[in-house]
Amino acid sequence: MLRSTEISAAAGTGDWISKPLSLVQAMFAQNETSRDWEKKVTDYFHEKLQNNLCSWVPSLNDSPLHYLKPGGLVRFRCMVQDMFDPEFYMGIYETVHLDSSARALHLGKYRDMADCTPHQEVDFHSSRTVTLERQTFYCVPVPGESPWVKEVYSSSLQTRACASTSNAPNRLKRSLEEDDELPPSPGMQNTGDVQEKCKRLEMENQEKQQEAGASRSSQSLDLYFPLPGETGPACLVKVYENWESFKVNDVLEVYGILSVEPALSALNEDRDSVTSILDPADCMDTLEEQRAHSPPTSLVPRIHAIVIQKLLHTNPLIPNSVCETEESKQISGVSSFVSQLSSVRAELLGFLTHALLGDSLAAEYLILHLISTVYARRDVLPLGKFSLNLSGCPRNSGFSQYLYRALQQIVTVSHYLPMTIENMNTTRFIPCKDYSANRLVSGLLQLPSHTLLVVDETVLEQGQLDTAGVRNLTALGNLITWQKVDYDFSYHQMEFPCNINVLVTSEGRSLLPSDCQVHLKPQLCPPSLEQYTEALMSATLPSLLNKFRMYLSLLQNMDYTISEEVTKAVEDDFVDMRKGDPQSISADDLHRLLVVARLLSLGTGQTSLSCETWLRAKELEIQRKSRLQDQKYLNGNEL
Repeated sequence: MLRSTEISAAAGTGDWISKPLSLVQAMFAQNETSRDWEKKVTDYFHEKLQNNLCSWVPSLNDSPLHYLKPGGLVRFRCMVQDMFDPEFYMGIYETVHLDSSARALHLGKYRDMADCTPHQEVDFHSSRTVTLERQTFYCVPVPGESPWVKEVYSSSLQTRACASTSNAPNRLKRSLEEDDELPPSPGMQNTGDVQEKCKRLEMENQEKQQEAGASRSSQSLDLYFPLPGETGPACLVKVYENWESFKVNDVLEVYGILSVEPALSALNEDRDSVTSILDPADCMDTLEEQRAHSPPTSLVPRIHAIVIQKLLHTNPLIPNSVCETEESKQISGVSSFVSQLSSVRAELLGFLTHALLGDSLAAEYLILHLISTVYARRDVLPLGKFSLNLSGCPRNSGFSQYLYRALQQIVTVSHYLPMTIENMNTTRFIPCKDYSANRLVSGLLQLPSHTLLVVDETVLEQGQLDTAGVRNLTALGNLITWQKVDYDFSYHQMEFPCNINVLVTSEGRSLLPSDCQVHLKPQLCPPSLEQYTEALMSATLPSLLNKFRMYLSLLQNMDYTISEEVTKAVEDDFVDMRKGDPQSISADDLHRLLVVARLLSLGTGQTSLSCETWLRAKELEIQRKSRLQDQKYLNGNEL
């Protein structure tokens, strides 16, 4: 919570949240002859947001759209699902007063519609008009964001949005409901009150019709959410500067001015009616493209971005600048947490051991998998990835789903994918380009970085994969091996690199490739996995879960090096192992050993490899391989 002095400061400067356009216009008016006003605007809002006042800005992720004030400052945590072509707009325009012929300059930045009074009109032929360019991002809520992340972000808000007073139908409807709850008073029988009551009823009916129309529109309008069942607002984010630094699938925190202009929908309807009677060759945009790029603002509002931050992660428990400077580490208190990494790892190992039915070796490798990340790319090879195949999972028991529930409590972004024949054949995995609408149609594999994708192969039954199913299976394999997804642009494939942790649970060895296979050896056999998982979660304190959450996010962004001395020792050890039995270890085994050693080092807060950690990595690999050999022997005897 903010201190009382900060609260009073926020209350005293509330105009920057409730009336940001007025401040922007004032800065423009003071600096019309130069472009310094643009930098002053961004610097002003940057300073406000850095002074612990960002929690006072209403969030579109946590508030219904009709509760937010049009023209006010809002924040939106989102993923860039698509980027439209740049658009031109009147950055500065001149108006003429119809009566006095007085002229005035207006700012068109951060607006969709020109700001004119009924007695003014825009002079489109003015020599003082300045045409500028802006980019439009189509953004959706972060796909697969864990419920606990949403809850923490929501609880950090200092204010709760109430129904906007500028929305008359909502306000009148609420008043009418309150009147219905109270007994009628004698004063309500006069003519004025009856007329007021009729007006309220009429406006309520209009609102119901609008809601019904919006509902029909939402059913016919694809909001392009990558994952099935996702909900939340989609937004068109208007970006005015440095848009080249952002790309599709980036996760952003946007602070900007909310625009919900009903006139935009009316203009689009008029444009549709005109387009329908024109020769299609005379129209630059197709009807489908107009609808896709200009959806109703009641469903897809506009945000005119003033400040945009690219998020390194979506963990609300640690600041996003934690990996950038040492100063930010000190401020956030993360440095003190780093000293606890070894103890937190031990507690996390116990938690995951219980989730894996008592298998501590599988829990060791699961930790390595959860903190792994692609830290660099050498040619086409992604370095740092560590996909895991957890074989030996009980079939038709729901084990994979309950394991996913436990993991969802400690990771920020995740998705559970049952690998059924129906899902593989009918679900769109690969995003594709719709040229008629000039839109990127989302697919299940359009996911943000650090997503945990749990693929449940234990539900796979006998059946036939069709062409789409084979293509989806291939896409999953390429994602695991190369950490890339080839988006379908009809005439060619466009490669999009990604950073997604794939955990495959299977009964035998998976059909999909993996960097490491661990065979599960349960030590427990609970009568009810559901009750067992619920008991595990209820027994784990929220404070401990928060430690696990911070642990995983921090380690995915820590630096790591290997000294020349340790490198020489590893090379000599590899040569010795090859001398004893050349068939026992290959180049792939050495690569896996180095990745395991790296993740073991980071897991205890060590940013460089030590000889002790190298030996520990060798011990784990010996145990893992021994278990796999034992399983092959058992399967051979059964045959």
